[in-house]
Order: sequence, then structure tokens, then C-alpha cells
Amino acid sequence: MVLPTVWDAWSAKVVVDAGFAALTVGSHPVADSVGKPDGEGMSYDDLMTRVAQITAAVDVPISVDIESGYGESASRLIGGLLSAGAVGLNIEDTVHSEGGRIRSDEDHAALVGELRKAADAAGVHVVINARTDLFLRQVGDESDRFDRAVHKLKLAAAAGADSLYPVGRHDDDTYRRLAEELPLPINAIALPGQDDPARFGPLGVGRISFGPFLQAALTEHITALVTPWR
Repeated sequence: MVLPTVWDAWSAKVVVDAGFAALTVGSHPVADSVGKPDGEGMSYDDLMTRVAQITAAVDVPISVDIESGYGESASRLIGGLLSAGAVGLNIEDTVHSEGGRIRSDEDHAALVGELRKAADAAGVHVVINARTDLFLRQVGDESDRFDRAVHKLKLAAAAGADSLYPVGRHDDDTYRRLAEELPLPINAIALPGQDDPARFGPLGVGRISFGPFLQAALTEHITALVTPWR
């Protein structure tokens, strides 16, 4: 499943008109679009305001990157998403409000479990994409990083996640190993305009999003268009 990452009503409508049946809303491109830094530089209300604008513009399922939760309770996070019209979320283990510390395996799984309980209480199966930044931030010794990431994501799966996101750019062998060892579909980040769309499926990847890279590619294209007019 390919879920292009959008940041406003316009980008969402463009992607839906191109034929996509579901979307993700990325925190990084949303933050850029409102002039605030990524890493919870905007508030949860800032994000939900933008999500509501997107869901009003397109009629497809939408998942939202809620970063590490903005310090909000699970019930507030789920309530905000459902009120804004979203049906999925991405939750990461970097706690931006606490100096960028990484949540422990158990704490991350506990948060996933709390989100699942809050969604169940609301009567909606919110799709939870549980992310770890161990690869992206190169946390700890490289020799056992793969095993530590697998362990953390397995705990998140047991707590109620629907898909698992070992965020980072991985080689083919790493994707194959992750797909073999993890019990749920894995999310990969892709670079539109550079990656081969046919690459990921044979490696066992089940879900693809673009992170900030669709917006970045568009930025390069806009720069090329306007530069001759300076």
C-alpha cells in the first residue's frame, strides 16, 4: 500500500486526483507549511487544524504523523484525530519535548497499547503505525541495533499496532530481514522521483510513505521553475 505524504488540502487533492485511495499527513511537511520547526515545534491543535482542512477537501482514509504525541494523553490524541476525520496515526519513540530522548521498549509499547484502548473505547479501529528511530538516529551500537529494533517493534505489535516502521533508508537485505522477523507489515520511506516503485514489494514491505521527500522534490521543481524569472 502506497500512502503519499501530504501537508495541506491542495497537496491532498492533487494526490487523490492522481488516483490514490489513502494518504498520510506528515508532521515535517505540515510544520514547514505553517512556518514552524519539525519535532513538535507546532502544537497538536495546529496539526489537527490542518488535518481537518485536508479531510474536508478529500474523501479518502487519512493517517496522521502525530510525532511522539505532543505530551497529550492517548484519549486526547485519539479524540482529536477522530474529530478531525482521520482514521490512522504514526507514533514515534523520540520524545521531542524531553530533549529528544528515546522511549524505552516498554514505554513505547505501553503508549501503543493506550492508543489502542482509547480507539477501541471510541468504537473505531484506528490504524496504528508504530515507529522506531533507532536506525534513523543510529542509537547505540550498530552491532545489535537491528536486533534491538526488532525487539522494540515486536513489543509494539503485541500492544496493538497494525504496522511497524523502522524508519530510515535500508538496503534490500535489511528490508528482507525485517519483513521476515517482524509479525506485521513494515512501513518503508520512499523517495518519489528516485526510487523504483517496484522495488519494495518483493522485499516484503507492506506499506510505503514519503515522509518529507515529496514536498522536498516539489521544492526543487518550484525552484527550477522560478529561478529564471529572478
